[in-house]
Amino acid sequence: MRAFRITALLLAAAIFSLNTGCNHETPESKVDEPTTAAIADDELDLSKLSTFELRSDDLHDGVWDTVITKTKNGENRSPQLSWEPVDGASCYAIFMVDTTAANWLHWKSISDSDTVLPAGWAPADEYVGPYPPDGTHDYEVFVLALKQKPERIKMIFDMSNPEILKSAKEIDGDDGNIISYGHLTGTYTHGD
Repeated sequence: MRAFRITALLLAAAIFSLNTGCNHETPESKVDEPTTAAIADDELDLSKLSTFELRSDDLHDGVWDTVITKTKNGENRSPQLSWEPVDGASCYAIFMVDTTAANWLHWKSISDSDTVLPAGWAPADEYVGPYPPDGTHDYEVFVLALKQKPERIKMIFDMSNPEILKSAKEIDGDDGNIISYGHLTGTYTHGD
């Protein structure tokens, strides 16, 4: 299941898993290694992509700040993100996925050139914060550095996307549109 999470989410470019429970690893320890599990031909294989460091001021000790959530105590604002520009990238695709909830897509945006996204950067039709119905959920953010802006991204916003790796493969295309990716994992617990 870890292989599915890791790979599945990256898209976003993404190392996904349907793991449940708390993840108390520090952000520094969350640089996921590419999976070695078998990948179908129609799914994105993240192990063949290089990575870049992705940072967020809204992630502390592996836990997302309440302010990013769509809860009574949250503000439903997209987290702050930053990364260094990637050579050859014309744009970046940003995704947040709840891998505990069958790859529920919370964020789907394209940044033409910005590599520092302030808190609240994403509009309401591209971001809805974590709102787990119960327990602790894993929320993974992927930023894909792309050669060209995709015509469309098949993933469904604010819905479950069980075939997210197939959608990621379509973004990559036959010519390798994805140059590299950044990845962060954090948890949020219902009621926090």
